[in-house]
Amino acid sequence: MMLEGKIAIITGASRGIGLVTAQLFVKHGAKVIGVYHDTQVESDEIDYYRVDITDNEAVKEFIKDIYKKYGRIDILVNNAGITSDNLTKNMTNEDFVKVLNTNLVGPFNITKYVGPIMQAQHYGSIINIASIVGVYGNIGQANYAASKAGLIGLTHTWSKEFAMKDGNVRVNAVAPGYTMTDMLSTVPKDLLEQFKKQTLLNRLAEPIDIANTVLFLASNYSNYITDEVINVNGGMKL
Repeated sequence: MMLEGKIAIITGASRGIGLVTAQLFVKHGAKVIGVYHDTQVESDEIDYYRVDITDNEAVKEFIKDIYKKYGRIDILVNNAGITSDNLTKNMTNEDFVKVLNTNLVGPFNITKYVGPIMQAQHYGSIINIASIVGVYGNIGQANYAASKAGLIGLTHTWSKEFAMKDGNVRVNAVAPGYTMTDMLSTVPKDLLEQFKKQTLLNRLAEPIDIANTVLFLASNYSNYITDEVINVNGGMKL
């Protein structure tokens, strides 16, 4: 019960890494508020809210309601993300901006309101789900790479800002490698095999591999860890 009694908000919590993380948090005693946009899921254990995290006013009202209901927010996991891949020369401005809005502006919007709450209560852990692509870049993913690299930059900035005035808010990022979620469902099997061979462990990540790291960063076991980017990629280099 590593998170017993904690109040946690997880975005993109209806599938993939977000869903597995939410389920793991519940198992360890947290009260989980799951945010989704498109894919709804029924759960007796997770309180789901439909919120467009790219809409600043909608996020502001959502956080206000959650804080009014629970009186505090202990953990925030900025997990929601989308892809729209193409070579830069073929990528439309709309696809570039759409990915940045969800992957970068969305976390900014929600952390803008959660961070000060945590700072005022002198406790909190914010975990940003970045990507190996944000660390190394990748062909055909200029928008996704920019958004995840930007999220790493926000991690370094927020860890400093929300530690001010004895805020005691820890901010870290997790940079997963290729993980077996819906995002990889359209990737040809031969390419997935190639990705496996690029890791030192000769396998791709499962969502639980990422969720376990997020759990550690959310818990008191990581009380002296902040401003870090933890690569969970099986030793992969792109």
